[in-house]
Amino acid sequence: MPKVEELTNSPDAGTDFKLPVSVIVAARNEEKNLPRCLEALRDVGEVYVIDSGSTDATAEIARSFGARLVQFQYRGGWPKKRQWAIENLPFAFDWIFLVDADEALTPELADEILQAIQNPDINGYYVSLRMYFLGRVLRHGSAGFWKLPLFRRGKGGYECRLRDQDSSMADMEIHEHVVVEGATRRLKNPLEHHNVESLSRYIRKHDEYSNWEARVWVEGDTKELAPDFFGIQAQRRRWLKANFLRLPGAPLWFFFFKYVLNLGFLDGIPGLIYCGLQAVQVFHVKAKIYELRSARAKLG
Repeated sequence: MPKVEELTNSPDAGTDFKLPVSVIVAARNEEKNLPRCLEALRDVGEVYVIDSGSTDATAEIARSFGARLVQFQYRGGWPKKRQWAIENLPFAFDWIFLVDADEALTPELADEILQAIQNPDINGYYVSLRMYFLGRVLRHGSAGFWKLPLFRRGKGGYECRLRDQDSSMADMEIHEHVVVEGATRRLKNPLEHHNVESLSRYIRKHDEYSNWEARVWVEGDTKELAPDFFGIQAQRRRWLKANFLRLPGAPLWFFFFKYVLNLGFLDGIPGLIYCGLQAVQVFHVKAKIYELRSARAKLG
């Protein structure tokens, strides 16, 4: 069971904040990314950093910014890190904002959120990502996408696509999406996503992601956000990936789709590397699907 290591700087209900929301930052060995992330969150009501036993300075950095530090010990199954936080933390505010350690809130987005959460008829907001990769903004290759990180407390939570999971598939949600009860809207200003870690760490993380994707493909549940070309962006992306995975030579077709048809070549060398790694990810998923099915066939 996850444990609360310490809670510091609990907000006073009578205090005025520029942005009265509760932020969840999922982290594990994020000492390079976390300072930028937390610096951009100084004016929000409260920040929870949900750590997973980091061996670097992640915990110390969280404390130095006055974040409320929680240690999460994943032992398999569901819920995973962020959904557990949504279900169990004593939030002080009515809106929850999910931010990854390698993301940064901009002043423009903060101002827009402040206005948006005044609307009593909307329970969730989609935000786009501005992707920085190897020091360059990726404007093509389908690098940017929409996600739903801002929602009213008690009205949103992650879909569960696979209940039987383990630590080989990461300790937090990978490509699960937040599902909100009630009306949603899109915000205009993006959330910045920075990749400043080494490509070696990027590849290691995506090895865990491909473990998860292969298992979801073989035995997962997609009833909440099923692949649908005419659905929301998350459903379209799932439909495209599912159909690419069925094609012979899927990694090559996927690279062609992102690098050529979606103009990834206009992002220079970083765009080439990004699209190439995405195609390799498809190859890994297909290979692991084959491995899973072969193992099951041998068991009869």
